[in-house]
Amino acid sequence: MKGQERELVKIFTMWMIIDLSNNQFEGCIPEVFGKLNLLKGLNLSHNNLNGGIPTSIGNVTSLEWLDLSSNILSGTIPNRLADLPFLSSFNVSENQLHGQIPQGKQFNTFGNDSYEGNKGLCGFPVSKGCNIIEPAPPNVIEKMAQNQTLLLVGKWC
Repeated sequence: MKGQERELVKIFTMWMIIDLSNNQFEGCIPEVFGKLNLLKGLNLSHNNLNGGIPTSIGNVTSLEWLDLSSNILSGTIPNRLADLPFLSSFNVSENQLHGQIPQGKQFNTFGNDSYEGNKGLCGFPVSKGCNIIEPAPPNVIEKMAQNQTLLLVGKWC
């Protein structure tokens, strides 16, 4: 059905594999993927998806492979993904992700190629170590808040 325009009125929760790769999709990854309980494989690679990886994907406990490569995703990799018991293939290469790569369970089996092209990622298995910075004490933060105005501008997914 590639190349054809379709409107999905309802996403069927019985779908086991979804491949929406190479479609020039834009915008954020919908949280609704986290409701697809029987999903075993999800491929959203080679699109123009931005924003973060939804933590709701961590709800899909049957997920065996996830390919989000070659998009413009930002933010961190949700730690909840490390709890997916059957995840055997994971690819977020060629994005703009940052922060520490989740550790433990299945995530200890993924190679560097799963993360290539994300200059901001650190920790095993990439060679870049993470500098963990202790947060400032609460009284310092309160003083900063009294003396400064914070302006957040941007597009939120």
